[in-house]
Amino acid sequence: MASKKTKAAKSNSTALPVGGIAPYKEKKGEEYMNKDQREHFRKILLAWKQELMEEVDRTVGHMKEDAANFADPADRATQEEEFSLELRTRDRERKLIKKIDEAISDIDAGDYGYCEACGIEIGIRRLEARPTATLCIDCKTLQEIKERQMA
Repeated sequence: MASKKTKAAKSNSTALPVGGIAPYKEKKGEEYMNKDQREHFRKILLAWKQELMEEVDRTVGHMKEDAANFADPADRATQEEEFSLELRTRDRERKLIKKIDEAISDIDAGDYGYCEACGIEIGIRRLEARPTATLCIDCKTLQEIKERQMA
């Protein structure tokens, strides 16, 4: 039974993030956000942006192909609801593309990987999980607590 857990753990650790890019392997004594790390995250961000842009193109094509004037009001309503859902999804992706562009700009400026609230390192693992993160885990947690209190 222990061997099954080991195999599962190994298969999960080899899962590739966005764009099929393997997680960054930190070297002992390596400086944080060195050239290799910045280039690694640039590749992830560009691959992610490319995937999102391709999805936008597919959606536009899908909406053009499926745009039909149904005689039945129920069919027309269903199609309108599907289009509405797709457009909301694309709007979220448009906002994500903007965040990706901002992260790439931060890489170019040398600010990527540092918390915009307190200035400490965000951390390689957190950036692997969310390459557009702009807050360290402590500042993000504090922000979420404040948001819950305001709601």
